[in-house]
Amino acid sequence: MSTIAPKNNDQPHRVLLVSVPRTASNLLLKILNIHNQPNVLTSPKSGYFFYNAFMKARMNGYIGGPLDQWTTDEKSDLKATIQQCFNRLEDYSAQARAEKKIMFTKEHAFWFVNPGFLTSTVDGAKTPDPKQLKDLHVSMPERYGSSPTFSANNKTFMPDEYLRTWQIAFIIRHPALAYPSLYRAMQKLSKVGVIDDDGIKGVSVTNMTMEWTRNLFDWCLEQPDKSVTPLVIDANDVIHNPGAVVKFCEKAGLDTASMQFEWNDSKMVETWIPESGNTATPEQLDSSKLAASIMLSTLQESTGIVKDKAPASVDIDAEVAKWHVEFGDEIAELLEKCTRDSMSDYEYLKAHRVTV
Repeated sequence: MSTIAPKNNDQPHRVLLVSVPRTASNLLLKILNIHNQPNVLTSPKSGYFFYNAFMKARMNGYIGGPLDQWTTDEKSDLKATIQQCFNRLEDYSAQARAEKKIMFTKEHAFWFVNPGFLTSTVDGAKTPDPKQLKDLHVSMPERYGSSPTFSANNKTFMPDEYLRTWQIAFIIRHPALAYPSLYRAMQKLSKVGVIDDDGIKGVSVTNMTMEWTRNLFDWCLEQPDKSVTPLVIDANDVIHNPGAVVKFCEKAGLDTASMQFEWNDSKMVETWIPESGNTATPEQLDSSKLAASIMLSTLQESTGIVKDKAPASVDIDAEVAKWHVEFGDEIAELLEKCTRDSMSDYEYLKAHRVTV
């Protein structure tokens, strides 16, 4: 059975899957068999177009200081990287349009949040001045409109008019499962020298939230064209409820006949080798591949869905007790705070998930 892509504001059909780390998003793409979908174009990494922009913001220390304290050169430098990432996404979209294919990308929510907003997450700073935020907005092609707007729930650096040309979908997972999983992965990255202690702290604070996911979901609901509603799928359903994944696939306009629930090969790390024209150093390439091997280890070693990664129920108090033993008091308290702070957003999004 094949499905037909829905129309989207007279624009070419494009699917943006919004995730946060450790939500089983790579497993979902493996089940969807995204690289072997007959009518889909995506990048070797299945997206992550804005990875370089977020890494530049983090590595250069832009995340953590109020936007009004950034120099003009700092803003210009980051804006150039953001624009470069955006232009590459548009190049892929143009290719998909020429080939009459669906453009598919997966992005972590905070990677395309305007970095000016991330400062308030890190240090509790006040909301940035809109004029300051504008310095980091992308310049979109004229075909999307000549007067870009940014409504209240659009915390990204991409205008409302541009985001409306995508069918937006979300994958979520219980924070008490996602956040400690991320911290364990960061510990492994630290042991092999990919990230330092400050990096672990920065990644934890910026990643362990569903604020940006909910902002964008609410933005979707506010849009005037209700013909394409945002899709939400929970990691627990990805693992335990194949019918929900099939329904998600159909609603995203993908080919359900291409789906797979078992596989014999997992070559996902190889897809993290940068494409031609990338200017990364050999050391950066090695670091990127090593990080990918750690982040994708469970999927790499599997031949199908590993069901014990998603318990049927989660007792936060019981998990917190385990964290104190595994991580120590300081990290356990951080994980607990991030988890409890995220629960209202998680439950809200979960109530809108695809069900069968």
